[in-house]
Amino acid sequence: MTRRLRIGTRDSELALWQAHFVQDRLTQKGQDSVLVPVKSTGDLVLDKPLYELGITGIFTKTLDVALLKGEIDLAVHSMKDVPTALPLGIVQGAVFQRANPLDLLVHKGLDFLNAEGIVATGSLRRKAQWLHRYPLHEIVDLRGNVNTRMQKLEENPWNAAIFAAAGLERIGLLPGNYSELHWMLPAPAQGAVLAVCREEDTHTRQILSALNHEQSDRCTSLEREFLRELEGGCTAPIGAIAQVQGSSVRFRGGVFSLDGSQTALIDKEVSVQDAKHLGQQCAREVLSNGGDLIMDSIRKSQGQ
Repeated sequence: MTRRLRIGTRDSELALWQAHFVQDRLTQKGQDSVLVPVKSTGDLVLDKPLYELGITGIFTKTLDVALLKGEIDLAVHSMKDVPTALPLGIVQGAVFQRANPLDLLVHKGLDFLNAEGIVATGSLRRKAQWLHRYPLHEIVDLRGNVNTRMQKLEENPWNAAIFAAAGLERIGLLPGNYSELHWMLPAPAQGAVLAVCREEDTHTRQILSALNHEQSDRCTSLEREFLRELEGGCTAPIGAIAQVQGSSVRFRGGVFSLDGSQTALIDKEVSVQDAKHLGQQCAREVLSNGGDLIMDSIRKSQGQ
């Protein structure tokens, strides 16, 4: 008899949606499973911006520990939250078909765009890109799960807040007053769900490999490769999106100064056959075109 797999997940509504999504895919393959919810440090500490906490994988660390201790068999994550280097003994099991990778502006009217305004986000990447486009606006920190952030927007005199489209769409929280930010580079792997497992657990690895979505895997791998080449151990405003278009892959990426005043961007298209290390190549081009100076400035500001 096949053993029941224990699926580790954060206990927010969005995380549980993602875990149930993976559980449904396992059920379709005839695999029995049960959810094991846990709270992460990122969920417990809500009075500081994420970048001030200084912990790599703040939303994944608790599940990593549970996985390595054998308390769960696989962990389900928003892939954009997962560090580019997985802990020793943990491997990527499956990338599921990606949802909408874009960011959304949830607003109370768009009149403020050409005037002064207040926009809420807890993301350095979103903050930097917004200030690059709208330097007169004020950015306020916004933390908590999706439901909490939406409620805070309603309760405060802010003009708008920025969310990942996939999160709002998945749990049915998409309001009527939003705009897709096609110009904003999303976080690498945004919109994708990832399942990881222990390297030694060949049974779970085999089951998950059958659920892997090849195109989503390919694109998110390029984006994470770009991030890994750029970040150098610091938290920085970095965005990237790879998209397969027929027989080619288009890669857009960039790094932004913390105040949004400086950018180093790339937009490149190559054939699918030539895209193996496209993320790394694009990162090196960005670094040579001013990205290295931006990254040095960010490291100095973070005391590195």
